[in-house]
Amino acid sequence: MASKICCAVKKVVKRVAKMGSLKCDWAGGSGEKQPLLVSFRGNEDGWKVLREKIKRSWVESKDFARKAVEMGRSDPRKVIFAMKMGLALSLTSLLIFWKGSHEEIAQYSIWAILTVIVMFEFSIGATFIKGFNRGLGTFCAGVLAFCFAELSVLAGKFEEVVIVISIFIIAFCASYLKLYPTMKPYEYGFRVFVLTYCILMIAGNRTREYTEAILTRLVLIAAGAGICLVVNICFFPIWAGESLHILVVKNFKDLAISLEGCVNGYLKCVEYKRISSKILTYQAADDPLYNCYRSVIQSTSQEDTLLGFATWEPPHGRYRYKYPWEKFVKVSGAVKHCAFMVMALHGCMLSEIQAPPERRKVFSSELQKVSAEGAKVLRVLGNKLEKMEKLSAGDTLKYVHEAAEELQKKIDHKSYLLVNSENWEIGERPKEFGDLIDVGDENLTLGFKSLSEAVLDLRSVPVGSGTPQRDDDANNMFKRWPSNVTANARSFPKGDDSKTYESASALSLATFASHLIEFVARLGFVVDSFEELSMEANFKDPPIINMPSEPCKKGTGTWVV
Repeated sequence: MASKICCAVKKVVKRVAKMGSLKCDWAGGSGEKQPLLVSFRGNEDGWKVLREKIKRSWVESKDFARKAVEMGRSDPRKVIFAMKMGLALSLTSLLIFWKGSHEEIAQYSIWAILTVIVMFEFSIGATFIKGFNRGLGTFCAGVLAFCFAELSVLAGKFEEVVIVISIFIIAFCASYLKLYPTMKPYEYGFRVFVLTYCILMIAGNRTREYTEAILTRLVLIAAGAGICLVVNICFFPIWAGESLHILVVKNFKDLAISLEGCVNGYLKCVEYKRISSKILTYQAADDPLYNCYRSVIQSTSQEDTLLGFATWEPPHGRYRYKYPWEKFVKVSGAVKHCAFMVMALHGCMLSEIQAPPERRKVFSSELQKVSAEGAKVLRVLGNKLEKMEKLSAGDTLKYVHEAAEELQKKIDHKSYLLVNSENWEIGERPKEFGDLIDVGDENLTLGFKSLSEAVLDLRSVPVGSGTPQRDDDANNMFKRWPSNVTANARSFPKGDDSKTYESASALSLATFASHLIEFVARLGFVVDSFEELSMEANFKDPPIINMPSEPCKKGTGTWVV
C-alpha cells in the first residue's frame, strides 16, 4: 500500500516539474507553459463576468425595492390590502389548533385557508363576486355529490361505475354551460363546482362517509368566506365604486391638461426632432401630453371591470341603493369621444407638414381662447363630479361656444391664408353653371374670386406683426417631404412643388382649427351625459352664492339684493 502511494506522489511531482513554475507561467513562458497562462487568464475573465452579474443583480434588486416602496407611498390602499390579507389568513389558521369534539375541523382546515386565499380580492365588490361564485359552486356541488353518493351506495358493486359516470356528466355540463355568453361572469363558479364535486366524491369514497365529508367541507368553506368578508369590510374597506368615481374624475382633468398642452405647443411651434417609436405604435412614452389622453382612451377596460365589481357592493357612504354606476361609464365614454379630437390635435403637432409660425400667429389668440375655455369646462365638470354636485344655473358652454364662433369668424375673414388663392376663379361663372344656379342667390357665389380681390395681391398681405414678407420659410419646413409629390410629379411645371408645399402647410393649420371646433361641438355630449347622471344619482344642489347687498337710491326705502 505504501509503495502505491509513493508511486502516485512521484507521478504528481514529475507532472508538476514538466509544467514549470507558476511564476514563469504568469510571466508568459513559451511552448508548453502557455496553456496554463491561458487557463489563469480565462479564470480571471470568468470572475470578472461573475462580478458584473452580481453587481447588476444588486442594482436591479435595489431598483425593485425602491419601486415597491414608491408604489406603497403613491397608493397606501395596496399596503392596507396586503395587511388585511395577512390578518385574514392568520385568523383562519387558528383552525389548525382546534381541539374539541370535532377533530375533523383541524384536519380539514386547509379548505378554509384555501377559501380565504381564493376569495380575498382588492376591492369589496370583487370579493363579493368571488364569494358568490365559490359559495354557489360549492353548494351545488355538495348537493349533487350527496345525491350521487347515495345513488352509488345503492348501486352496490357498480358503485365505481356510477361515480365515474357522474363525474363525466358534471364535467360535461359545467364546461359546456360556462361557454354561454351570459355565463362568463360565473366562469370561476363553474370551475369551483367541478373541482369541489370531484374532491367530495373521491374523499367520500375513501372514507365511506359521504355525508360527513360533504358537511365538514361546506362548514369550513363557509367559515373561511365569513372571515374573509368580515376582515375586508370592517377594516379599511376598499370600494370598487369609489375607484370608478375617482377614475372618471381623473379622465376629465387629464383631458383638460392634454387640450391646453396641445394648443399651446402648436402655437409655440414645438418641433419634435425625433418622434418616439412608442408613440407611433401607441405605447406608453415619456411625452406627458400623449400619456394624458392615452390614459383617458385606454381606461375602458378598467372602467368595465370596476363597473362589474361596483354593482355587487352594498350601499355605503354617499352611494345610495341601486346607484347608477353605468352612468359613470357613459359620462366617461363622452369624455373619450372628446379625447379622440385631442389625439388628432396632437397628431397635427407630430405631422410632417407644418404651417409657418407667422400664419399660426394670426389665429393664436382665438385658438388659445377656445382651448382655455374648453379646458375650463372640463375642469368644472370634473370638480362637480368629484363633489357630486349639480351644474349651476346657466349655460355651461356659453363662453366656449362664443370662443369657437370667434375662431370661425376669424377663419372666414382670413380664409385666403388657408387656401391657395392664386387658383381662385376670376370673372364670369362657367356657362354650364349659369343655367343651373340662380343669379340672385348670393350664397352660391362665394366660390368665385371678386374683381376687387383680383386687384389686390392677397399673398402680399402681412400675416405677422412685422413687415410684409413671403412665405419663403415654408420650403425649410418640409425637409422630409418626398420629391415625387404625386405619381405624375414629372409633369409638374417648374415651381409647382413649392406651391404644393405652401398649400399643404396652410391646410394643416385649417385642419388643426377644424379639429378644435369639433372638440367644442363634442363637449355638448359630455354636459348632457353629466346632467343625466346628476339627476339619476341625486347629486346635491350647487351652493348658492349670495351677492353683497347694495342700497338703492336715496329716498326709495328699499334694498336691492
